Amino acid sequence: MNNVRKLTEGAILLAAFTVLLLITIYAPVIGVIVNFVLPLPFILFAAKNDLKSILVFTIASLLISFIAGTIIALPLTLTYGLTGVIMGYLIQKNRSRTAILIAGSIIFLLSLVIQYVVSAALFHFNFIDELIKTMRDSLSMSSDILKGFGQQKESQKALKQFEQALDLIKTLVPSLFVMWSFVSVFIIQLLSVPILKRFGIQIGNWKPFREISLPRSLLWYYLAAMILGMLIHPQAGTYWNAALTNLNYILQMFMLFQGLTFVFYYFHQRGAAKSLPIIITVMAFIMPILLYIIGILGIIDLGFGLRRRGEKKQ
Repeated sequence: MNNVRKLTEGAILLAAFTVLLLITIYAPVIGVIVNFVLPLPFILFAAKNDLKSILVFTIASLLISFIAGTIIALPLTLTYGLTGVIMGYLIQKNRSRTAILIAGSIIFLLSLVIQYVVSAALFHFNFIDELIKTMRDSLSMSSDILKGFGQQKESQKALKQFEQALDLIKTLVPSLFVMWSFVSVFIIQLLSVPILKRFGIQIGNWKPFREISLPRSLLWYYLAAMILGMLIHPQAGTYWNAALTNLNYILQMFMLFQGLTFVFYYFHQRGAAKSLPIIITVMAFIMPILLYIIGILGIIDLGFGLRRRGEKKQ
């Protein structure tokens, strides 16, 4: 009886996944949103079943996706399916929301990297290079239009700035992969949890944002990366330059995150309106100087334990 229930449940979830997959592939506008729901059938199945059944379900999903969407669908199934499987399995093991986010993000990131490497090595297709080439062509056309209006000096200046920005984007591809993985899995959790709860699957709540504090060791990594960058001065375009740039960028994001959690903590301790730290956060992304100040606050909080000192004074 249990096997019949499992087969029925698996068939229904596979059918739901196929519909979501076809929408993602053949309706790109809606698919931008729908692809974040693709892991949901995997999460639902993995949260209730053993590893053997999860493996069979995953293989079946790959076969169906190949038949329904051809080879184009396989990367989507691998990325979102494996992410959903690991998230569902950790839910079954009663892991915290943070652990689920980190594990899901790692699987998502590994899938992206593998696909990137395979497409470049086997199919000689580098989608990052193609995207940057398309953007350069677009910039060149815009520059020609400006020259036609007699704005040659302005067009050259703008073109140079955009070229530098594109070079930076190409360098920061690893960091962008990491950020996209975390953002994607966070959105997947955000959309999936209410549905999971409706199906009777229990999942813990997030820790209040103001109570989150990153490991202090990240500060030492950040300082070490800064010192290393000042000492060796790697040449632009080299591997070491790319590695240090990405490392600094990711660690700066961590310091900014720590600073934002401290802002929420500080205003909560002062009994301020809940909307105030939210407004400050929004303003920070509009005013770069404010973003810089919050990043410094994050460094000070990690280094000197501002929260602990504040709690001792109370």
